[in-house]
Amino acid sequence: MSPEISSGFPFDSNFVDVEGSELHYVDVGEGDPILFLHGNPTWSYLWRNIIPYLQPEARCIAPDLIGMGKSGKPDIAYTFEDHFEYIEAFIDELGLADITLVLHDWGSGLGFYYAQTHPDNVRAVAFMNAMVRPYSKERLPRRSRLMFGLLRTPVLGWVVISVANSFITQILPRATARALTDEELARYGEPFPTIASRKPVRTWPRELPISGKPARVHDKVSAYSEWLIKADIPKLWLYAQPGPPNQDEVAQYIESNFANTTMVDLGDGGHYLPEDHPHRIGEEIASWYTNL
Repeated sequence: MSPEISSGFPFDSNFVDVEGSELHYVDVGEGDPILFLHGNPTWSYLWRNIIPYLQPEARCIAPDLIGMGKSGKPDIAYTFEDHFEYIEAFIDELGLADITLVLHDWGSGLGFYYAQTHPDNVRAVAFMNAMVRPYSKERLPRRSRLMFGLLRTPVLGWVVISVANSFITQILPRATARALTDEELARYGEPFPTIASRKPVRTWPRELPISGKPARVHDKVSAYSEWLIKADIPKLWLYAQPGPPNQDEVAQYIESNFANTTMVDLGDGGHYLPEDHPHRIGEEIASWYTNL
């Protein structure tokens, strides 16, 4: 029988001032740092059942991206560059060195870009449901093209995300293979009680680099995509089916192009794998990490 997936958040909250706003983060364990970066619309709560597997081996640090989770909500645009500026400053503020990254969703974009631009400060990278290269409309299934097109539309996207709060009420629960509990959904919804508070959630889909747009994000993702191919640092890719769109193509791409990469098939799972397979993910990352 698989261990229970706990809905509790068993960690003390820590806060640090970054760029004039408070960033909330989990900080447990001792040793070299493992930095966990979440995506949209989640927060450090995503890692609650995974961190305990790494805590005996390392210092586990899981920040909430600016405007998300328990972090502050400054009046900024919440672009990729904004989020990266805060994460980069967070790493500097805590003096983190020789980092192992554990990445999901948009956390992968930020983490990969950090690794490419700070290669001497990154020891290894574990990732799941990650953006390993820019997207193209041709490679996306029709359903995904329609969904992203809707979410990126200024008026309709604003209504669907900010008014209807669809990322919390529809997208998140439908993108997990198991049914999230009411408590889990409530925890994910806590940071976004108002239309104004949902600005980061609304902005992320418009930042996706699809067929070259927006160009500034496309260029950054292209750059770290090339770096991922060339870099020989240890990589761990955890994946499941159906996962994100075109999972089989992504698997073939990673297997054919990425050096020094361990691939772990988790079986059935949706986009939010840390909710579907947290114990297996924790075990696999811990085993991989102890053998680096």
